[in-house]
Amino acid sequence: MKTTLLKPEDYTRSPWKNGGGVFTDIAGAWRADAAAKDWSSLLWRLASTPIVAPGPFSHMPGIDRLQMVVEGRGLVLKSPTQEFDEREPFTTVRFTGEMEIVTALEEGPVEVVNLMARRGAAEIELVALCEPGTRQLAAGTHLVYAPHGECCVRLDAEDFIVPGTGTLRIELTEPSQLALVSGLAVLGSIRLSG
Repeated sequence: MKTTLLKPEDYTRSPWKNGGGVFTDIAGAWRADAAAKDWSSLLWRLASTPIVAPGPFSHMPGIDRLQMVVEGRGLVLKSPTQEFDEREPFTTVRFTGEMEIVTALEEGPVEVVNLMARRGAAEIELVALCEPGTRQLAAGTHLVYAPHGECCVRLDAEDFIVPGTGTLRIELTEPSQLALVSGLAVLGSIRLSG
């Protein structure tokens, strides 16, 4: 097991694929043989971003996406065939990067967390930890993000304080137990395929 505390000042910024906004990159992984860390070499990425005006989402062929509102409310994602309801914060929606999506903001701007992965390269999960409790973590990479103030989590028998908008990155080679002790956290889990 390896843990690393990622601080907000260490995060990087990058433009949305369509240029309509800016991501705060929290953590990610790209193919080791790639010449550049870009969308074509992406394996997975956890990022946060504000959505301040209605508009189209970036076209991301081959990317699976999970998204959750962590600030504000009233977000709806609309595609030609279905709607994804994120009106209530901390609700996870799953969609593909190929979908034509336009945002609707019913109650003003929101902040969202996105967990994206190259289809076939990784399995991903994004859940809100709102109440103290324990959950099993599989081997893989896990990111505990604190969207509102600090939170405390217990990994096996050790406690970790995660500062507001900080992230605890956990690398596991075997299953482990994670408990939310206090505060609120968003847990992103990534298991590379193969």
